[in-house]
Amino acid sequence: MDNSEDSKAAAKKALRKHLLELRLNLPDRLEQADLLQQVMRIWLVGRPDTIIGAYWPIKGEFDPLPALHRWKEDGELLDQPQLRRIGLPVVNKEHKTMTFHAWYPGCPMEEDAYGIPKPKDTEVITPTLLFAPCVGYGPGGYRLGYGGGFYDRMMAALQPKPFTVGLGFGVGFVEDFEPEPHDVPLDAILNNHGVVWPV
Repeated sequence: MDNSEDSKAAAKKALRKHLLELRLNLPDRLEQADLLQQVMRIWLVGRPDTIIGAYWPIKGEFDPLPALHRWKEDGELLDQPQLRRIGLPVVNKEHKTMTFHAWYPGCPMEEDAYGIPKPKDTEVITPTLLFAPCVGYGPGGYRLGYGGGFYDRMMAALQPKPFTVGLGFGVGFVEDFEPEPHDVPLDAILNNHGVVWPV
């Protein structure tokens, strides 16, 4: 790495730390989370997907699971021929890969290699729609994660490629966010104000 790459990496690390602190210290977290739950539920109306991948919230992330559970129940009320399913990621630390395993409220859980809860002994499912948590996000649909690259690798590997949607609070928006060459833009980004990408 040359000095300019070093300073870019340091700036990104500092930005990530700053955004995480903002998110963890949100004064009106419950209100913002309720608004984002509503945005998500409205956004999902009319989507054809029956298998959605999401995440178990950590480090002050928005929790998408209540809205997805409601989406699943709504599908059952509509008596749709295909049962709606929700998957949570299971990370393989050794191979640095991620797969999705079926999740439902009350499903047996265990910790993964990173201490994050994951479904225990449920089947692998392939989502056609994937909700990804955003530490930060910027114009063009670019997402800032924790720096591990799991989501980028998984989004590149999943076939067929799922429709990808970032979820974050308004404080995560970075107007001058500069993506790196390997960054893949998300198809959509939602926050507590509504759809912020595409605009």
